[in-house]
Amino acid sequence: MRFHLTRLLASIAVLVCTALLALPAQAASLLRDADMEHALKQIASPVLGAAGLNSARVKVLVVDDSRLNAFVVSNDAIFIHSGLINRLDNAVMLQGIIAHEAAHIVNGHIVRRLGNIDNARTISGLGLALAAAAAAAGGSKAAAGIALGTSSAAQGAFRGHTREEEASADQSAVRFMKSAGVSPQGLSDTLEIFAGQEALSVGRQDPYLRTHPLSRDRIRAVAGHAASYGTLPADPAAEYWFARLHGRISAQTRAPNWTLRRLPSEPYADVRALREAIAEHRNSRTQAALAAIDRAIAIRPDDAYLRAEKGLILLETRNFAASAQTYAAAVQRAPDDPLVLSGYGRALLATGQTGKALEVLEKSRAQDFRDGSMLRDLATAYAKTGQTGMATLITAERFALGGRMKDAGIHAQRATGLLVEGSGPWQRAQDVLIASQRAANRK
Repeated sequence: MRFHLTRLLASIAVLVCTALLALPAQAASLLRDADMEHALKQIASPVLGAAGLNSARVKVLVVDDSRLNAFVVSNDAIFIHSGLINRLDNAVMLQGIIAHEAAHIVNGHIVRRLGNIDNARTISGLGLALAAAAAAAGGSKAAAGIALGTSSAAQGAFRGHTREEEASADQSAVRFMKSAGVSPQGLSDTLEIFAGQEALSVGRQDPYLRTHPLSRDRIRAVAGHAASYGTLPADPAAEYWFARLHGRISAQTRAPNWTLRRLPSEPYADVRALREAIAEHRNSRTQAALAAIDRAIAIRPDDAYLRAEKGLILLETRNFAASAQTYAAAVQRAPDDPLVLSGYGRALLATGQTGKALEVLEKSRAQDFRDGSMLRDLATAYAKTGQTGMATLITAERFALGGRMKDAGIHAQRATGLLVEGSGPWQRAQDVLIASQRAANRK
């Protein structure tokens, strides 16, 4: 599936209903893809479980940024830059990063930092970054929550962990990895990527060093902890999903010819075919792309995400009927995946099956409302079925979640006049309207 770029606000979104969230000012967008997020879940589940966290509630999300960084800003989501994933060599290294960020959640570092935000109350809107953490917990009712943004001074206070917190998180991460049967050496190897950067000027350092203080003492301490547990064998399943994750991100973010030249080095035949399909599709060689993805499907016929990739290729080359049929097969294999449902809904819209599309898209939104393209399609479906009030509400929420609070307010005001007063949708419109009014008053 082609990445969905989900726009994030430039400031920190902090309050959604009763949930709090913050993101670095530099964050640009999230890479949303069903296959990629499924792979991340397979990789993360063992260490999250060992940390006492539910992988169904704590979601690992990818930020579209080539710089090296990973961070947590709520108890519901872990953010990892695509650039960092591209630099890692294996699943164990990625699991080390996830275990470390999970430790910040478990050890209460996020909760203690929320007080740093209270002094800054510049309204900045909702932001899709806000939805990323709220929806990670499966709480679609938070979709129209009100967010507050912080000043740049509060951002710095919130983002930077102390050396004591880092040492605590490292120790916990090693313990989680050992409990999960994952070699703690992975964390040690990942930290070595940043070795020596503390001597660089701040402007030349990767963001990870500015949010996670690193020193040679810390690297030696982690290496010592890892050595005390010994080396554990790699998990073949985790390594497969890492290869698929890494291959997909590199195929989508690097030049297609770069990917095609490196196909012979890919050890997994289905991942090799998937990478080829993505590269050929980006080169507008549709038949070659379809032939490649069909080879991948032949190897893993029950894989929903490979079929969703084929559905997308067909959709983007305007073969709408075949796309809808292929997406339907994907949904049969992953009936509750919101991003697969989103693609299916779009294909149904393209074939004129508006009523069915509306049903599928609402199911997607109920599980994960942070997909802006899904919200656009859902508004279109409501409009085509004559439900103007709902179409206007969904448009208001899409603008709000993208930080366009003035536009959100205009549509929310319209929606309140079209929806039944006191109903659930009417209340959602009120939430967006209040958020837009507060945003305007704080300017």
